[in-house]
Amino acid sequence: MKKSILFVLLIIGITGLTAQDEKKQVTKNGLNFGALPTITFDTDLGFQYGALVDLYHYGDGGSYPKYNHKFYFEVSRYTKGSGINRFYYDSDKLVKGLQTTADISYLSDQSYDFFGFNGYDAVVNYEWIDDTSPSYKTRMFYKYDRKMFRFKVDLQGRLAGDHIKWIGGINLLNFKLGSVDIEKLSKGKDEPLPDVDGLYEKYQDWGIIGEEEANGGFVPTLKTGLVYDSRDNRPNPMRGIWTEAVIEGAPKFLGAESAFAKLSLTHRQYFTIIKDDLSFAYRLNYQTTIAGHTPFYYQTQVLVSELKTVSSEGLGGGSTLRGIRRNRVVGDGYFLGNLETRWKFARFQFINNNFYLGLNCFMDFGQVTKKMDGIENVPESVLNLQEVKDYYDKDAEKMHISYGAGLRIAMNENFIVRIDYGMAADDRDGKSGMYIGLNYLF
Repeated sequence: MKKSILFVLLIIGITGLTAQDEKKQVTKNGLNFGALPTITFDTDLGFQYGALVDLYHYGDGGSYPKYNHKFYFEVSRYTKGSGINRFYYDSDKLVKGLQTTADISYLSDQSYDFFGFNGYDAVVNYEWIDDTSPSYKTRMFYKYDRKMFRFKVDLQGRLAGDHIKWIGGINLLNFKLGSVDIEKLSKGKDEPLPDVDGLYEKYQDWGIIGEEEANGGFVPTLKTGLVYDSRDNRPNPMRGIWTEAVIEGAPKFLGAESAFAKLSLTHRQYFTIIKDDLSFAYRLNYQTTIAGHTPFYYQTQVLVSELKTVSSEGLGGGSTLRGIRRNRVVGDGYFLGNLETRWKFARFQFINNNFYLGLNCFMDFGQVTKKMDGIENVPESVLNLQEVKDYYDKDAEKMHISYGAGLRIAMNENFIVRIDYGMAADDRDGKSGMYIGLNYLF
């Protein structure tokens, strides 16, 4: 679990300023930014260090808190080699009549989670990754090394009235996969990590992951769809509906190594309970492959018209099922739901900026609705019945549920620090997780 000294100090420092709650908000114009160092720690990846900058341009301030342009930069590294390099841009002023977003990222992860396919059908033996257990194999058993380059441009334009819009975009992803670098992650440790095959290697040996996919590949996609958006504001709506239907395809003519198409339907709705202070929000998402074969390494991608975080992946983890292990629920199709109450309990001004503090309570849930070919298709000559029990539980998949609470620290309505702590309702999904990032999930 990551721990951040920075955010604790930030919370302590600003909660003492809430006596200014009743002051009129400062109207911002021109450039305004939030900048933070990133200081976290992970047992296997080491310390994370770096910085992020969220830069907003409000023009003459007449539309505040709506901005004209947003620029986001992040460069951070882990002492063991993983890292984030990202630039993100968002504006409805760059091209008249269009909402334009662009993202260029290089994300490296030396221990990317891989628990198999089809949710609970894939048995996870947590004692195999617990170095205090007699059954311990290695902490890296359910991991592989992944490097991903992403270039993404999304457009939205009006189709009818103020709320119905068309969406389109292009997304170029390149994945490079491999086994975990045991030697590198063991460097400096008293006891090196055991050098044993993990699930990623076993899936290759059993033929579940084919040779053509095992090392990754290039996935260029085109996206089109419709959206109905009546939100009163984008960062944290208090009322309105945000619904979209998206089809994304990876065609051969763009160089896709495996052609496929996916459909994603997402409905989000926001209700005011107490004006300006308390709201309820929910998100329902259904995603499935409708044509072709989707490479296994792309199945974790959650399709969105608007990328609000560094990555949109799952199911499981900080952007989908909080408290459930990252990528615990992977299939060819899934259903996802999030329920959330949002309370802005304090407002104040500090260093000529408007702040509010918020508390959230949430419940997340999801399930595989279309399964991938998995262990059930492995011949008994390759994997005997006794071994199968360690990796496969036939038709065990059902709804995965988590719940928890979070804190929000917002500056000028748009720069929002998110801290969530979630707990899994079923031990098969893990125990709990803490997530520190930016922006509301939806």
